[in-house]
Amino acid sequence: MITDAQELETGVDDVIRFEGVSKRYARQHAPAVGDLTFSVRRGELVALVGPSGCGKSTILRMVNRLVEPSAGRIVVDGRDTTHVDAVTLRRGIGYVVQAGGLLPHRTVRRNVATVPRLLGWDDAVAARRVEELLDLVGLDPHTYGDRYPAQLSGGQQQRVGVARALAADPPVLLMDEPFGAVDPVVRDRLQTQFRRIQTDLRKTVLFVTHDLDEAVRIADRIAVFSPGGVLEQFADPRTLLSAPASEFVVEFVGSDRGLRRLAVTPVRAEDLAKPLVLAPGDGVEYAATALDLDGGQHAVVLAQGRVLGWVARGRLRTAARSGSRDARVGDLVQPFTATVPAEADLRSAFSRLLAQEAPLLPVLDGQDYVGALTPDVVHTAVRRDVVDPPG
Repeated sequence: MITDAQELETGVDDVIRFEGVSKRYARQHAPAVGDLTFSVRRGELVALVGPSGCGKSTILRMVNRLVEPSAGRIVVDGRDTTHVDAVTLRRGIGYVVQAGGLLPHRTVRRNVATVPRLLGWDDAVAARRVEELLDLVGLDPHTYGDRYPAQLSGGQQQRVGVARALAADPPVLLMDEPFGAVDPVVRDRLQTQFRRIQTDLRKTVLFVTHDLDEAVRIADRIAVFSPGGVLEQFADPRTLLSAPASEFVVEFVGSDRGLRRLAVTPVRAEDLAKPLVLAPGDGVEYAATALDLDGGQHAVVLAQGRVLGWVARGRLRTAARSGSRDARVGDLVQPFTATVPAEADLRSAFSRLLAQEAPLLPVLDGQDYVGALTPDVVHTAVRRDVVDPPG
């Protein structure tokens, strides 16, 4: 269960607040959700995770009163939801479910315009909003606007669902396993696109998922629930993975949580390896001697600050022993098949390193070389980013 050290103080930036909320169903001895108290800050994306039957979707649906709480209260944007007409409340909260939940007899345009039209928006204003949102989610309105849901792929339907939820510019967005019905490749693209949209719009989002990797990738904070809707830990992804608060959380995040931490650990310039840098015009004998003195096994070859490739000490030594005075480093350079931007996370960077033959991966700030990623760098960075256990 969540510890005193992890309990949240509510404040003016809290947009969603659960205060002692519980939900009981008839004929069930145990509560579906029990005495839940936590807050979601403005512009924050909070993921709700936990095993099946732990109350994640029930918690989400209590926010827009599709499910009524048995006790406690839920405050959204300063208003107790029980004091607001349920229909009015729902029209002011975006809601996205699996497969988009689109109306099959309506075109994409009409689906997206559903809430603006219910709110009485002017037709021209609603039409402009639809165009803007379809562009935002990466669907050309001229290509897709007049299609019906059955004419779209699963990923396209999900994007239309997101556009519809954003149509009336709601302060709160509820998402109930929105990407769970698509294949892994499309799911990855949808996560990337939604994270970009969220970075631009900064909506307050409650996001239910059964996929911990998805939560780690997109969430600002993650709430882990055990059966009965018990909040076990509420923390940012890095803290959750490096300092689980209970045995339940340890078991839930899994023994491979160290690997998952790579996705929330940034590449930092101070962690990078700084192998010897050579120029393509350097002679091989000079280069071999310089690399011997440096003590490294590999050098990075740059031309006017741009990465050309890498060269191994053994290859330089062999070329130097051949006695060719005209041999240059540029004759021996091997190109990198990948680079990684300085703002990348360690998971994507390490994946690129493993996918190439080179023993190191150049890290670029724009076009400028800033250092190299190696397996030792990854290990050091992950160990540095370990968080002390709560309490």
